[in-house]
Amino acid sequence: MDIQKQRFLEVKERVLGEERLRTSIGTLSEKTTHIILKNYYEPDVDKQEISVGNYVADIFTGQEIIEIQSAGFGKMRDKLEAFLPEYPVTIVHPIPYIKRLIWIDQETGDLSTPHRSPKKGSVYDAFLELYRIRDYLEDRHLTVKLLLLELEEYKLLNGYGKNRKIRASKYDRIPLDIKEEIVIERPEDLMQFVPLELEEPFTVMQFAKAAHINERMARLVIKLYCYYGMMEHTGKDGRTYLYEIIEKKN
Repeated sequence: MDIQKQRFLEVKERVLGEERLRTSIGTLSEKTTHIILKNYYEPDVDKQEISVGNYVADIFTGQEIIEIQSAGFGKMRDKLEAFLPEYPVTIVHPIPYIKRLIWIDQETGDLSTPHRSPKKGSVYDAFLELYRIRDYLEDRHLTVKLLLLELEEYKLLNGYGKNRKIRASKYDRIPLDIKEEIVIERPEDLMQFVPLELEEPFTVMQFAKAAHINERMARLVIKLYCYYGMMEHTGKDGRTYLYEIIEKKN
């Protein structure tokens, strides 16, 4: 076991504890994934939840700022506007890569047997959030870390239908392991996610097939690449747009 994985497991056990996992899951105002990752990246609590100007940083070491952000990157724009001129900023974005679902019966408190979701998370899941801060990714002070996690997701049996699972409420997520950490320090780093087998020119549908994502997501991914000038619309095949990759010169 490598040092980082060992440290993550130690942090997880320290934060959770057997008693907290059994009695207090999801009851805190701060969700469990956020707490564990915050302590993983900065174990010193005196450097957590620190006021920096008019905002509160998840982590402020005195030299850099780290924000744990699962979603809603658009809400970070004001923070980035304030933080980036003063300090290096790292956004840690957890992505559920492998997920086990556990249902909670509110009436009895019983937990279901963990059921592994057949759907795996993907780095492409981050592209919507990245698009929301697209005009900040070129800032040399900004780093984004995509964290692929194995986790357990707890949901309440309070939805619709016979099994009460339709539109049921999410309760909490417990990270079990870090499968991969991908660092993005500049927009060009996004090119690592272009499928190697993709032939040019290509359509949105062809990109989606090569990347194993749906067409709607592929359209957004290509849109972000085009924003940075890494891809461009070069023609049509009937009514369908064709795209090519642009090789940037240093």
